[in-house]
Amino acid sequence: MVELGKTQCLEVLRKTQIGVYLNKKNCSDREDILLPKSQVPEGTEVGDELEVFVYKDSEDRLIATVRKPKLELGELAVLKVVENTNIGSFLDWGLEKDLFLPFKEQTTEVIEGNDYLVGLYIDKSDRLSATMKVYDFLEFRSPYKEKDRVRGMIYEISKELGAFVAVDNKYQGLIPNKELYGSYAVGENVEVRVKRVRQDGKLELSLRNEAYNEIEGDARKIMDRLESYGGKLLLNDKSSPESIKAEFKISKAAFKRAVGRLLKEGAIEITDEGIQRRW
Repeated sequence: MVELGKTQCLEVLRKTQIGVYLNKKNCSDREDILLPKSQVPEGTEVGDELEVFVYKDSEDRLIATVRKPKLELGELAVLKVVENTNIGSFLDWGLEKDLFLPFKEQTTEVIEGNDYLVGLYIDKSDRLSATMKVYDFLEFRSPYKEKDRVRGMIYEISKELGAFVAVDNKYQGLIPNKELYGSYAVGENVEVRVKRVRQDGKLELSLRNEAYNEIEGDARKIMDRLESYGGKLLLNDKSSPESIKAEFKISKAAFKRAVGRLLKEGAIEITDEGIQRRW
């Protein structure tokens, strides 16, 4: 049986003025599939086998192409949005007909010209479509271990949990809210540290280096801010985590470590109101 959305070898059954018709070898299903004349390799004869990708044309008829799409059924790929319409968006996936991304399969605002991670599936109308709901496409078991540095794309952001990341566009990862510093959006690429590998194989990620590598950078942030504020800062180790995160984009624990470092070096002193630079 011919498989929609996949590359496969099909036999040339007959030649016509508009191209050649293909089907599976010795297949009883006679819904033959056209490979347009412009794509027929030179010298092709009846009985030859051609490797083609099968999808549907603008009139919902099965059609073959020798071009290789950027993703196949069940796979993930980062695709560019070429057009937004009143029914959904269209993506460039390397074929003549752009790939449709319905509104109901979009997890955030889709901006024309931007890249997004999507999966390919067959919808209820038996058509190939894209989805940004890629959780079920991702694998849970990766080759990575704690402390590894990895790259991935943010595919969903949850106010309750954090930012979901497709590591290598293949493996499931999460940056918990406590490790999510700064402003990020769906579709952004990030470089992160593997903080923990959970028992189910999912990766817990962090945007920050290990604590002992962050102290110097965090201490410099505090000194720079003191400089810009005239030597005084209305924050100390009794300030709320929210206030510290809003000012420095770091956790309260990281802030306290950096302050401790600066105290030890004699660069600052703690006051009832906050921190003061020592001149």
